Amino acid sequence: MPFRNMLLSHYEIQTEEKRQINGKEGYKQSEYIYFIIPADNREVLYMEQAALAYFLTENQYDQTAVPIQNVHGDWFTAHQERTYMVIRANRYSRVSEATPGETLAHFHQTGSNYHYEPQHVSSYGQWKELWIHKLTQFEHGVTEEAMQRSSPLNLLVMDSLPYIIGISENAIQFLQESEKDYRFHESDEGTVAFSRYVNQLHQPFIWTHDLVYDHPVRDVAESIRYSITHNKNKENIHQFLRDYQSVRPLSVFSWRLLYARLLFPIHFFDAVYAPSSGDEEKKYTQFKYLLEQQDRYEKTLKTFFADAGIERETLDIPELHWL
Repeated sequence: MPFRNMLLSHYEIQTEEKRQINGKEGYKQSEYIYFIIPADNREVLYMEQAALAYFLTENQYDQTAVPIQNVHGDWFTAHQERTYMVIRANRYSRVSEATPGETLAHFHQTGSNYHYEPQHVSSYGQWKELWIHKLTQFEHGVTEEAMQRSSPLNLLVMDSLPYIIGISENAIQFLQESEKDYRFHESDEGTVAFSRYVNQLHQPFIWTHDLVYDHPVRDVAESIRYSITHNKNKENIHQFLRDYQSVRPLSVFSWRLLYARLLFPIHFFDAVYAPSSGDEEKKYTQFKYLLEQQDRYEKTLKTFFADAGIERETLDIPELHWL
């Protein structure tokens, strides 16, 4: 039990049993569960996320799994030629009973009080540059892989590449125009957010390495993206938006950012390159499924503003005629 030995020798934690939670291996002791994650070359990033995590615990988000220091006062521990961080989770944390939209809005309300914008886990105000970089890396990466090796996944991705490039460029252009819109208010300030929000606030734990700092509509958009790609009906989406806005109304600027992010095909990039995307067969299945869903996805975006009760013409929000 090398990791148990590590917890005992470096943290003086005598664990009782091993648990599998959310695909992660944890070690139970009393009311806590400890998780050991590799930290090789990610120390600076993890420390910024640790600051966000401790901020959340100080503001009643006690389901946040936080890093802990070892007996030497260090956040990182060398073990068997690798560097690790230990995360502690409370087994008995509370889960919100509010609706998903209200819960996320209250979370953003709290997170907006974090006044130290991180350097490495912040995407606030940087979407355009990040999207251009992501698209460029994706195009080069999949093209190079296809040249080196033919596979069902590579062929499928290459066949769809012109479409992905086209819709990505449309999203970047829409975002660029939206950034000139000055109809924003205090709810457009940066906040603690998630890398990809899929209702984590109603799960037992908030994972430290899931946290970022960004515009709040990042989470709103990713929640809606997940709903569309998982065949949730439109009413679910619009109830979520109504509930969110009952706590934090969206500005015109926010609506435009939200739409731009939904238009940008992050789901395709994640299906191929996200760390959690799995082996090639799993990636192929997921990518093929998303392609089959894309027509429905586009139809949802085509009527998005009207369905959400937003008078696009009155608010002078541009329309994408090709959808």
